[in-house]
Amino acid sequence: MQASTTVLASTWQHQYIKTNDIKLHCVTQGEGELLILLHGFPEFWYSWRHQIQALSRYFKVVVPDLRGYNYSDKPSNGYDIDTLTADVRGVIASFGYTKAYVVGHDLGGAIAWNLAQKFPHLVQRLAILNAPHPQKVFGDLSTNLEQLAKSWYILAFQIPGLPEWLIQQNLANFVKEVFRGQAVRKGAFTGEDHQIYQEALSRPGVLSAALNYYRQLLSPRQSLAWWGEKNQPITVPTLVLWGQEDAFWGKKLLEGLEKLVLAPFELKVIPDCGHWIQQEVPQIVNRELLKFFRPSK
Repeated sequence: MQASTTVLASTWQHQYIKTNDIKLHCVTQGEGELLILLHGFPEFWYSWRHQIQALSRYFKVVVPDLRGYNYSDKPSNGYDIDTLTADVRGVIASFGYTKAYVVGHDLGGAIAWNLAQKFPHLVQRLAILNAPHPQKVFGDLSTNLEQLAKSWYILAFQIPGLPEWLIQQNLANFVKEVFRGQAVRKGAFTGEDHQIYQEALSRPGVLSAALNYYRQLLSPRQSLAWWGEKNQPITVPTLVLWGQEDAFWGKKLLEGLEKLVLAPFELKVIPDCGHWIQQEVPQIVNRELLKFFRPSK
């Protein structure tokens, strides 16, 4: 049974760091080698609440609110994948480390993939949770009709201004539908969880910043960059955990994934689980992460 969030929160430390000319809010706990947890859309550090305690027994766990989210700075630009990756590089340096274990979920996973691909010397081991390799996304959105149907929201988010206005008008229902509505294990999200996510998304500037991640994702410049880097492999040990019934990403995105990793690679598909894997099946995720990050223990 998971300890309550209130009890665990008493041991979490909140701090701000400077990286890449912005200020990021981070939650930290533990000592030892550095382990960074990167959240996705429309989350913030809180989506890792079940992992912080378990992983901090063995690592210095750092969980940033990514650029634009919650208490972190919300500049008008810098939401392209390379700038977001530079933010994370700065997080590693700010805590005085030269490399880190990195875990990324959803869009945080896209950043983690990019970090490991371009800066492998910074990544000890890489764990990806329901986050396809960005190059697979680019290819499948143009050829895979099933994925195109699942990703309709990414295309809708390209419209300037309108999506954030519509979400803001009905934020409570949006949060409930995105999390509990799209989860397989509905009990993973309580009313308190929804309220916490709603408060974080209601902060000025957050919705526009969060949607800018998707707007940059499909920009012509980004598409050309991924096309040019499509043969650059991942060279660090990699674990992919995937909730089998993901409402947003199809399992076809997993096909051939091992060809993109020239290092020890593990793929584990978790049945009866959706997109919010670390919140729907936290015990399984914690166990698999510890087994992967501490293989000889």
